[in-house]
Amino acid sequence: MRWQGRSRRKYTGGRYHPHRKKRRHEAGSPAADTTLGVTRAKKIRTRGGNQKIRLLRCEFANVADPKSGTTRKARIITVKNNPANPFFARRNITTKGAVIETEIGDAIVTSRPGQDGMVNARLI
Repeated sequence: MRWQGRSRRKYTGGRYHPHRKKRRHEAGSPAADTTLGVTRAKKIRTRGGNQKIRLLRCEFANVADPKSGTTRKARIITVKNNPANPFFARRNITTKGAVIETEIGDAIVTSRPGQDGMVNARLI
């Protein structure tokens, strides 16, 4: 895990003298890297006892059609483009903003699968 607390250096290059040690809430967590496959999710305990659902693999997406105003569940065929990282498209990793190919056409992902536990998309 990566520590995401304050840097030990000021922007001028001077040093901050730490007044305490690292804390658990400052630790980052590994990325979900949601890939294609039979749906698999993991529950994560977050601050305050709340929960996030990490979607590790997904098979279907809730695809909204803005013209007709309807939403359908459609099978994801492949990830065509992912602006977050060009290598994500090759590895079929779905993140927010990724362009996915579904049974009913190409769609752009509007949800955050690694935090919401589902893939919501909008037809292009």
